[in-house]
Amino acid sequence: MASGLPACVPVKIAVRLPNWLGDTVMAVPALSALRQTFPDAQVLLAGPWVALLAGQGLGDVLVAYPRAWSARLRAADTVRSFAGDTVVLFPNSFEAAATAMYWRGRRRIGFAGDGRRWLLTDAPPLPEPRLHQVDEYLRLVGVLGALATVREPRLTPPEPYGDGRQRARDLLLQNGAPEGKPMVGVHLGAAHGPAKVWVRERIVEFCRLGPSLGVIPVLLGAPSDEPAAAAVVQEAPTVSLVGRDSPDLLPSVLAEMAVLVCGDTGVAHLAAALGTPVVTLFGPTDPALSAPRGRVAVVRHAVPCAPCFYRACPIDHPCMRGISAAEVGERVAALLAGDS
Repeated sequence: MASGLPACVPVKIAVRLPNWLGDTVMAVPALSALRQTFPDAQVLLAGPWVALLAGQGLGDVLVAYPRAWSARLRAADTVRSFAGDTVVLFPNSFEAAATAMYWRGRRRIGFAGDGRRWLLTDAPPLPEPRLHQVDEYLRLVGVLGALATVREPRLTPPEPYGDGRQRARDLLLQNGAPEGKPMVGVHLGAAHGPAKVWVRERIVEFCRLGPSLGVIPVLLGAPSDEPAAAAVVQEAPTVSLVGRDSPDLLPSVLAEMAVLVCGDTGVAHLAAALGTPVVTLFGPTDPALSAPRGRVAVVRHAVPCAPCFYRACPIDHPCMRGISAAEVGERVAALLAGDS
């Protein structure tokens, strides 16, 4: 068999999606390549964020794969009953490879590492140097012969007049967002840790720029971000949806934003994939490996210690503190004007 071609055409493909929101979005081009290369194959997608892929035409069966072990074992039984002949593993963990054995996939494809090579039938090494996460996922499905037609994650946003979008608009109105003005979302948190978060002083300064930019800043984030949001609102009265929306409503909320300002988080990737322009702020991580793709402006403040990939900064957070509100405002204005 020629190199790069599959040994046999898969009939049923089970895909273990990444555990994180942003990584799940970055896997979309690889999922599209699988679908386009094997249009007659049944595809099962399993992962914690799989619900975001509903209605996108990427999988025939969607299985929520929670992080809690008891629920995860039940989900593993569901995938096993699918009887996939081919399993593609995007996570690089030993647990994912062991699960693929339990799923009884005859062909099990995943990157080598974490002592799991013997559990896989196809285990290419992780690229060195590392590639952007989108391209690494595409390299993995390339083992099956799946070829990329796009390298930019694209998701169809919720319908403008659908129930989700109306719920998002109602939520914004209930929390003080006026009608008729463009809204700029400012996402406060980061699952990776506080090192990715823009410092409060700069967020306050940016929110105060709202009138000069002709926009309404809207704070976004999880319930755990509510103390940070309260501190910002106290100094710069603005609209806050922090802790008030839900994961199922998040795509609709992001679709209502004219621009999103966000750190290197999954929300930035989701917004860009939905078509919302993004100003993404990079400090401890490397945009060459994980910047969102689409209408995106990357803002960095160069410091000798970045990228460090720390979860928490051991000093005074110079990489994120050095990103000025004025510079972010300029990038927002350019995106609103269609210049980027």
